[in-house]
Amino acid sequence: MRDSVARSNRPIDSTDPKLHALTPILFGAAAFQYLNAGCELGLFDLLARQPGLRKEEIGKELGLHARALDILLLGVTSLKLVDKSGNTYRNCDAIEQMWHGGSWADFQAVVAFEQHVVYEGQVDFTASLRANSNVGLRRVRGTGRDLYHRLSENPDLERVFYNYMRSWSELSNPLLIKSVDFSQHKRLIDAGGGDAVNAIALAKAFPNLEITVLEIAGTVPIARRRVADAGLVDRIQVVACDMFHESFPTKHDCVLFSHQLVIWTPQENIALMRRAHDALDPGGAIVVFSSISENDNSGPLMAALDSVYFAAIPAEGGMIYSYAQYEAWLLEAGFHDVMSQHIGVWTPHGIVQARK
Repeated sequence: MRDSVARSNRPIDSTDPKLHALTPILFGAAAFQYLNAGCELGLFDLLARQPGLRKEEIGKELGLHARALDILLLGVTSLKLVDKSGNTYRNCDAIEQMWHGGSWADFQAVVAFEQHVVYEGQVDFTASLRANSNVGLRRVRGTGRDLYHRLSENPDLERVFYNYMRSWSELSNPLLIKSVDFSQHKRLIDAGGGDAVNAIALAKAFPNLEITVLEIAGTVPIARRRVADAGLVDRIQVVACDMFHESFPTKHDCVLFSHQLVIWTPQENIALMRRAHDALDPGGAIVVFSSISENDNSGPLMAALDSVYFAAIPAEGGMIYSYAQYEAWLLEAGFHDVMSQHIGVWTPHGIVQARK
């Protein structure tokens, strides 16, 4: 029945303006490749340093033949990544703002992550939905049970991944520091804290805070090097911990889950919250900081699109969960005084806090 409907003889009305809205979705993969090419070829950096270049000057600087240059410029101008005025080219305002504001390198790290880590595995998104599991992990070489345990087997992928995670955290951590008063805490656990980017930022912002980073064994050396380079070994310790099978260290008054619970299933998240509850001193706090979706499941758009990655690749469960889900899980794990806060603008970041 589905095939008979799809194969109707009625032609598509290409003059219908409603169809134009489908173009960036139908060819979304190609649109991203223009963004990635502009980053990897250095086009956006070139135009940031020398705005107003002509096509021939751009081709010479980038070392591209005429046909390749025509393709590149056709794409980036059609997508409004680059503005063309007469015969000259400039970056769009958004890229200019990031480049001159100091966040362009972080944005490029996100682009590289999408290109080298996410794109191939997203092919298995539909299969992942059918299986309710991360079928796309099969595209990542290795034997580890999830993406994170396979990174050490793929050094190039590991470098791209941690560069992205550090950049994403550097873009978002100012929101966390502004929104949560960690000065009231003395000892904090950063559960699944990656290469310690969160811990370093918090330690610098709150001089009273001592931090314990929990991470899988393969990530511990990377995090310890970062802490040593920051001169914070006296205030940040990095501990190897399988969070699903080992207890969290005690004598802490705050546990932070930053961009961590989006990876796991609801049942796994409740289990992690219970481990945090067991480890906290009475009156201690739990802070969930992450991209979060709306309770009515209507968006934001970035939350929906980012969920494709979490569904298809890193681990068996995960998505950009809603505020209501986090609130319910915290209550089930034994916490009280649950409070949510929307803080994202471009990114759908939010915070959910509770007390033991």
